[in-house]
Amino acid sequence: MNRIRLKRKFKLTKIKPINLIAIFIVAILLGIYFVFGYIKERIMPSIFKYGALEAKKFSSIIINDAIDKYISEKVDIENLFIIASTNEGEITSVDFNTSLINQYLTNATKSIQKNLKYIETGDIQKVEYQADLLENYDEKALKNGIIYYLNSGFIFNNPIFSNFGMQIPIKISLTGDVISNISTEVTNYGINNALIKVYVNIEITEQVILPYYDKEIKINNQVPIALKLITGTVPSYYGNLNTATPSLTLPNN
Repeated sequence: MNRIRLKRKFKLTKIKPINLIAIFIVAILLGIYFVFGYIKERIMPSIFKYGALEAKKFSSIIINDAIDKYISEKVDIENLFIIASTNEGEITSVDFNTSLINQYLTNATKSIQKNLKYIETGDIQKVEYQADLLENYDEKALKNGIIYYLNSGFIFNNPIFSNFGMQIPIKISLTGDVISNISTEVTNYGINNALIKVYVNIEITEQVILPYYDKEIKINNQVPIALKLITGTVPSYYGNLNTATPSLTLPNN
């Protein structure tokens, strides 16, 4: 008796062209998503480190020039300190002329805030310290709010490739208040002498902006502005010279 075998027929379902296009588009979008995710998580933090260094270097030019113009060039050492002495000429106390230095400090702080805002918006022609900036930076880039272009080839950590690759623009934005104060340091100098050092401390908060990545950094600059040698008997009282003067904060409008 012959067995009858039934053959099953399998039909291959054809994928419509429209579905193929949709799958292709989804695959491309997923690929782009994962590529950008990898760049943001692995590559951009390394690039940000270099961007933060450039931002600090650039901002230091603005800060130091403001301190030079509004404080260092105006400070008269003899008017900066208030020294009390006896009729015999023995120094009994040394105090600090807070109202005078705060006047200078206010002007310097306003200048820093104003000029960093000009840089952010690309108004380079309004910046007070154009000579220093244009000497070391690209004027055309600054007019677009870009302080530096970083070649992407540096990520290979090889000098051969460091000057190649896509140029990555670095921008900065002043996001916090400009905080400034005066601090002093008193040290013994020789026999019966005291050396007083006066510093200006500036702290700013900036946002370093890169393509698809940004992060805030704090920049602290301490700049010496005056030295005073107290000769003779070292006084037992230094007024407010042992601690920093109250901070001066200008709002970031």
